[in-house]
Amino acid sequence: MKLKLLSVKATLICTIILSMFGLNAGAQEVIGLQKAVDLALERNLTIKQAQFTAAITEEDLKQSKNNQLPNLSVSPQTSFNFGRNIDPSTNQFVNQRILAANGNFNSQVTLYQGGQLRNTIIQNKILLDADRTNVAKVKNDLILNVVTTYLLVLTNQDLVTAAQQQIDISKIALDRAQKNFDVGNQTLADLSQAKAQVSTNELNYTNAENQLEQSLLTLKQYMEMDPATDIKVERPDISKLKDVKILYDPQDVVKTATAVNPDVILADQRQKAAAQGIKIAQSGYYPSVVLFGAAGSYFSDAKNIAYTDPFSGDIVRFKSNPFFRQISDNFNQTVGLSLQIPIFNRFTTRTAVRKAKLQNQNAEVTAQLARNNLSKIIYQAVWDLQAADKRYQSATQTYNANKAAFNTISQRYTVGLVNSLDYNTSQTNLNKSQFDMIEAQYQVIFRSKVIDYYLGNPITL
Repeated sequence: MKLKLLSVKATLICTIILSMFGLNAGAQEVIGLQKAVDLALERNLTIKQAQFTAAITEEDLKQSKNNQLPNLSVSPQTSFNFGRNIDPSTNQFVNQRILAANGNFNSQVTLYQGGQLRNTIIQNKILLDADRTNVAKVKNDLILNVVTTYLLVLTNQDLVTAAQQQIDISKIALDRAQKNFDVGNQTLADLSQAKAQVSTNELNYTNAENQLEQSLLTLKQYMEMDPATDIKVERPDISKLKDVKILYDPQDVVKTATAVNPDVILADQRQKAAAQGIKIAQSGYYPSVVLFGAAGSYFSDAKNIAYTDPFSGDIVRFKSNPFFRQISDNFNQTVGLSLQIPIFNRFTTRTAVRKAKLQNQNAEVTAQLARNNLSKIIYQAVWDLQAADKRYQSATQTYNANKAAFNTISQRYTVGLVNSLDYNTSQTNLNKSQFDMIEAQYQVIFRSKVIDYYLGNPITL
């Protein structure tokens, strides 16, 4: 009996523990704005691609510096020669098998090449700065997208809450209409209107929920998160969100943004790299001076010492000198300067210079386009912020007016002084004005964050 009781207790404890683990596994993950940004920056693959590109350019820069160093190579060679050959020791023809070995060390360093090496180093430094700027640009764009989507999630959450509140109100109205219909104070048409309003509000709720799920999915995608992960977006302090700067001088914003905007900086850096490319191409017009040196030796086992035997009259050949003695005796060195003067290379250099100039002109146009686009975007953003604030003020006034009207009509509807059509129309107006006010409020916040983004300020809520 005791064993059975212990078994039951153990089973109960295990069940409780497993249930706790199951609850923890299915718990929502709370995501604040800073956490969402950090996860996106940590996991985003586009950022990693930009970082890899910058790392490759950094290796190019290192190699361009290393190209100023002398090179060194060794070329050993061994061969068997049969039949009639030239003895490498005597340069005479012999008819015998010869094992020959030789080796050479070669080194050279470019002393002058029209400034090509130096200008290439400068260009690669500029390109590395450009790639690093591009990494910052990708990060900034991602942060803006995350903040935008985060605000959209908050907007949709409020819309879902408002839609649910409207359902509750319409159900109360339906209950009243049903009771009035039961006692004969309202017609079937009034009851049908109340039911239709409930259905309309439920549809609005479904649409709001779908928009919320879509915005949550987009936010998860920016964070490279499993779409099946259950997350809850942390709401910021609403009082802080209401303190939003509205008035900006677009000229001041453009002036500040031009100095810090990654798009403009990136375009300028690439234009500087293109200008440096002209100097690199022009180096082909100049002569190049190379200092070179070499050292080597060789060995041969040819029997190259011969004499006539005085007794037999036969020709006798002795073996060759030992390996290391030959290596020492045959050791040779070379040092010199090589001058190469370009005279005619089928206009290759001229074509390269012309292409480099065209690429520089295209980069200048691209940089100017970046400035022009930034100016247009900022002027539009400042206007959008002011328009959003006006829309929010109007939406708030409209909501307050509709709310007061609905309260009055609701009271009159309760005592039978207003029909169901007027009641439902007033509720519909209240619903729409509330949704408009919520959307307008977050539009003001979003537009202000866009200005912060272009000013180079950290985007926070």
